[in-house]
Amino acid sequence: MVWLWITLVIAIVLAIVLFFMSVKIVKQYERGVVLRFGRLHNVRDPGIRFIIPIVDVMTKVSLRIITVPIQSQGIITKDNVSVGVSAVAYYRIVDPVKSVIAIESVQSAIDQIAQTTLRKVVGQHHLDETLAETAKLNVNIREILDVVTVDWGAQVTLVELKDILLPDSMKRAMAKQAEAEREKRAKIIAAEGEALAATQLGVASDTMMSHPLALQLRTLQTLVEVGVDKNTLVVVPAPLMGSISELTSFIDREAAVAQVRGR
Repeated sequence: MVWLWITLVIAIVLAIVLFFMSVKIVKQYERGVVLRFGRLHNVRDPGIRFIIPIVDVMTKVSLRIITVPIQSQGIITKDNVSVGVSAVAYYRIVDPVKSVIAIESVQSAIDQIAQTTLRKVVGQHHLDETLAETAKLNVNIREILDVVTVDWGAQVTLVELKDILLPDSMKRAMAKQAEAEREKRAKIIAAEGEALAATQLGVASDTMMSHPLALQLRTLQTLVEVGVDKNTLVVVPAPLMGSISELTSFIDREAAVAQVRGR
C-alpha cells in the first residue's frame, strides 16, 4: 500500500513537471519555431502553446526592432586620411524560420558584417564626401546589409553614422580653411560695400556740383554735428568764411526784396 502511494505521488509529480514543460507562452512580439526530433515542425503564433516535452524544442524569436551599435572603426579614406567612424544599425526579424535555421546568432552576425561594410563604404569616399554626404553613406551601407541579411531572415531598417573622429592635425587644417573662407567672404562683402558707397558718393557729388549752395549747407551741417560736444573747437578756413558772408548777403538781399514787394 505504501509503495502504491509512493508510485502515485511520483506519477503526479512527473505529470506536473511534464505539464509545465509542455506549456509555452509566446508573447505578442514573438514567434515560436518548433523543431520535432530536430526537424522543423511549425511556427507557433502568440498565446499559450503546448509542445511534446523532450520530443519538441521551441525557440522563441523576437520580431521587434533591435539596435546594434557599431564600434568605432579606424578607416583610411580614399584621400589617405585616417578617421574613426562609429555607427548604429537597426534590424528586425522578418522570417523566424531562417533566423533560427540559417544562422546561429543573427545579432552577432549583423554586428560583424556591419563593421566590415562600414569600413568598405567609407574607404571608397574622400573625407569631404564622408563629412558632407552622411545620408548617402547611410543608404549605401543599409542596401549592402540588406542583400546579405535577407538569407538570415532579417531586414536592416536603418543605419546611421554616429560620430566621425578626425586627427588633431586635420582638425587644425580644417579650422584654418574655414577661417580663410570666412575672411574671403568678409573682404568680398567689404569691397561690395565700398563699391556701392563710391557710386552713391558720385551721385551726391554730381548733385552738389549742380547746386553750389548745397555743398556749403552740407559743410555747415557737418560743423554742427562736430560741435555737438561743447568742448569741441572748430577751426573754419578762410574761404569758408567768404562763402558764409556771401550766403549772408544773399539772405539780406532776399529779405530786402521781400520788404519791397510787401509795400
